[in-house]
Amino acid sequence: MSGIRGVDRAIGAVLLLVLVALVGLGVADDRAAPARGPLAGPTSLTASPSATPVVPTTAPPATSAPSAAPVTSTTTTVPPVAGPVTAVGDSIMLDIQPELTVDLPGVTVDGLVSRQFEAGIAVVQADRAAGTLGHVLVVELGTNGAVTDADVDAMMQAAQGVARVVFVNVCVPRAWAAGDNAVLAAGVARYPGLAVLADWNTLATPHPEWFTADQVHLNPAGATALAALIARNA
Repeated sequence: MSGIRGVDRAIGAVLLLVLVALVGLGVADDRAAPARGPLAGPTSLTASPSATPVVPTTAPPATSAPSAAPVTSTTTTVPPVAGPVTAVGDSIMLDIQPELTVDLPGVTVDGLVSRQFEAGIAVVQADRAAGTLGHVLVVELGTNGAVTDADVDAMMQAAQGVARVVFVNVCVPRAWAAGDNAVLAAGVARYPGLAVLADWNTLATPHPEWFTADQVHLNPAGATALAALIARNA
């Protein structure tokens, strides 16, 4: 029995040595293994390409809005009529006489303070009867009172044979001014190609500096402006 126990001890010792050897090999292998790096975190996202910049469209050059159609009677020069000009009016006509004779050489000016439209018709009738009525008649009346459709028609009748009749409307602080201007505009429309409107009201309203203290008569600047307007339409 003692022999068997000795063998057992010998086998146990061998097994112990083998176990120790195996443990040593494992430790050695573990030490020989390359060290592992730390766990990698989430892979960084590749930066997305920058958004394609929006290239601003080159806007076409701004086109100026068409200018409002100018008032024909104030800014457009009508075709001139050959021959003498007769100008009949009131005190405003007297205000512009020096300037008008420069702008319309040879013009015959017949102005009278406080003259009414009806009186102007009689002047034109007399000139026509005398054979002194020009090829163009300028009528500057209405400052001193109301004008009717019948007045305009009577003036056109008195002016038979002339090539053009230029009616100058009014720019005065009087109750009848707006009515006169409406009547004159309507009258000119009834005689297309023969009657022309010189729109003094539209031209002069923005220029109070053209008038004297009474806001009716004209200073030299106003006289120059009105004479030029008439000349453009005569």
